[in-house]
Amino acid sequence: MKILFHTILWALPLFVMGQNASSPSVITSGQLIETIIKETDAAVVPNTVDVIKEGNPETPVKGIVTCMFATMDVLKKAVEKNCNLIIPHEPLYYNHLDNTEQFQSDSVYLEKKKFIDDHKLVVWRFHDYVHRIPSDGIISGMVEKLGWEDQQAADNPYRFTFPNTTLMNLLKNLKHTFPENNFHVIGDPDMQLSHVLYVPGASGSAAHIKQLQSSTVDVVVAGEVPQWETYEYARDAVLQGRKKAVVFIGHINSEEYGMKFSADWLRKFVGDIPVHYIECGSSYWSY
Repeated sequence: MKILFHTILWALPLFVMGQNASSPSVITSGQLIETIIKETDAAVVPNTVDVIKEGNPETPVKGIVTCMFATMDVLKKAVEKNCNLIIPHEPLYYNHLDNTEQFQSDSVYLEKKKFIDDHKLVVWRFHDYVHRIPSDGIISGMVEKLGWEDQQAADNPYRFTFPNTTLMNLLKNLKHTFPENNFHVIGDPDMQLSHVLYVPGASGSAAHIKQLQSSTVDVVVAGEVPQWETYEYARDAVLQGRKKAVVFIGHINSEEYGMKFSADWLRKFVGDIPVHYIECGSSYWSY
């Protein structure tokens, strides 16, 4: 059952920050989720996907795990760490809205659901609201991962400046960060560049193309998109002799470390509740 929490917080039992460990506070998953949303300081997101995907909101929280995807491996590691509130950034059941109608007789879905039910886990997606943390929680984590703090624009967390470099040097920088992964690149490797726009996840071709149309953007570093969209626009731009390039690094690569940021951010206000970040890594290996 998917339960959306946007109720007034007047009834929310507050748990004291820094409370004595000998008398830890008890808070339910539903209460803690409300607190997390409140701490983002974001306006209410209509029709948000940030809802409980599985589990009972009345479940007392023993420990928290943040992750990109709540894979079977992540779920098992969470249980080993005695954590029962799982906070992934992306869907639990293989589509954006976690519609399970087509999986009701599917053995993969049933086994995953049984594991969650058997261990009384609560899975709450943290997608819309983490992006609304000031400077975007996902971007904040990725900037740390990439080591691009000094290149980040003060007025736009998605814009970066790399003076006197080439597309190939940018690719070497990315390869150093993600040594086990390949990238899809459209552009001249010797192209001189300065201005990079980071577009994480599956933001869509409209977002990519809008940035490529800008005279102040040389390269878009993105997560993923259908190959007939941004790929072909960028290819035609390059074949026309335009100084443009796109680097697709993969959806998970482009956002995952934002959930490490989320774990660090949560620790600032959840008191004595243990918080762990578990990396799921790429869904596939490259040959």
